[in-house]
Amino acid sequence: MNPTNVQLVGTILFVCAVLHTFFVSKFEHLAHKYPKGSIGENVYHFLGEVEAVFGMWAAIFIIYLSSTEGLMVFGEDGHTVVGGAIKYLEGLNFTEPAFVFVIMCIAGTRPVILFAEKIILSISKLIPLPGKMAFYISALIVGPLLGSFITEPAAMTVTALILLDYFYSNKMSDKFKYATLGLLFVNISIGGTLSHFAAPPVLMVAGKWHWGFMHMITHFGYKSTVAIVISTIIIALIFKNELSGKLEIKQKHENEMVPTWWMTLSHLIFMGLVVYTAHHMVFFMGLFLFFLGFATVTKEYQDEIKLKESLLVGFFLGGLVTLGAQQAWWLQPVLGQMNDLALFFGATALTAITDNAALTYLGSLVELTDSAKYNLVAGAVAGGGLTVIANAPNPAGFGILKGSFGKDGIKPLGLLAAAIGPTLIAMLCLEVLPTIMAGSGH
Repeated sequence: MNPTNVQLVGTILFVCAVLHTFFVSKFEHLAHKYPKGSIGENVYHFLGEVEAVFGMWAAIFIIYLSSTEGLMVFGEDGHTVVGGAIKYLEGLNFTEPAFVFVIMCIAGTRPVILFAEKIILSISKLIPLPGKMAFYISALIVGPLLGSFITEPAAMTVTALILLDYFYSNKMSDKFKYATLGLLFVNISIGGTLSHFAAPPVLMVAGKWHWGFMHMITHFGYKSTVAIVISTIIIALIFKNELSGKLEIKQKHENEMVPTWWMTLSHLIFMGLVVYTAHHMVFFMGLFLFFLGFATVTKEYQDEIKLKESLLVGFFLGGLVTLGAQQAWWLQPVLGQMNDLALFFGATALTAITDNAALTYLGSLVELTDSAKYNLVAGAVAGGGLTVIANAPNPAGFGILKGSFGKDGIKPLGLLAAAIGPTLIAMLCLEVLPTIMAGSGH
């Protein structure tokens, strides 16, 4: 490993960003010491926004790159850009941050949320448990598994908003809130593995390694489903006292219009088209503009579109892409030297400090056996709930639910502690349960 100065600075700033995420509650606490609306309060509030952390440190990296290599360097013809900070940014792929932004906006609309609520409520009625507990179990099993079809960011948005309406807005204990958050993040991370296009860490390698739908179900999907069911039931039983009683269906305000079937269908079509064209930013951004027009026309049936929250999550992921591209110099050699079991545990641990999609992508650049490929992806998805940066959809859930955790917001160590239990269950299921089909390579 012989990093360049740019790579070294990129890694130092990446470490600073990771450490910053663990101190956001401190910044929030400092903000309350300043007069409301003052510059001091606003600065510390901004520093306390987890969604802004990687964007801030990525901006510092771009400033450094501009000062050392120039903002842009022109070719001999005076027009072709051959280097500099702009050339570096243009060489990165920001499709995923843009996709998460768009899918969050569409999935967080009233028609989509009410549709998901109906599905979860219908399934909860089949569970022979008290209404509130049955709905909780249904939401945290069905919601994440839907991520295999509507993508994980959409599933995170829908499930988090349902949890916010039915559980986080009520007087539930902080222990329950943290336990549910950790469970949600882990379930979403592994819940997208029934298909080859929904989970970011799977998406990064599925094409190159020729993993299709059947491969994912037989190697990952059914194991993840077992883990989700076990973890959810355990957490529900631990908090059975808080989940006892009848479910109170959320009362709509008098001025809220219930979307018609064709309106809900239109939203689902928009969402489906965005998912289908997820790799083509120029197309799904155009679709999104049409969707904004449709939402404006049907305004009386809509809640306010969550543009700010979605933009912040996109900003977070954009910063992660900018700084993450500079980590290959140390990550690739580390991954290449591990045996299968070490790769599984190593990937789970590394995911806590870097995005799991970036991890599997870097692993795909190294020659790996079939079993090593399995262990890399299994470890990456199992560890996807440990921190806010571990899995691309996590910032979406974080942004939706953080207001329910008081003035200091969500504490990273609290999330880590809450996610350890479900993570261990996911690891156990992914590593111990057999593959359904023969010739699996695992």
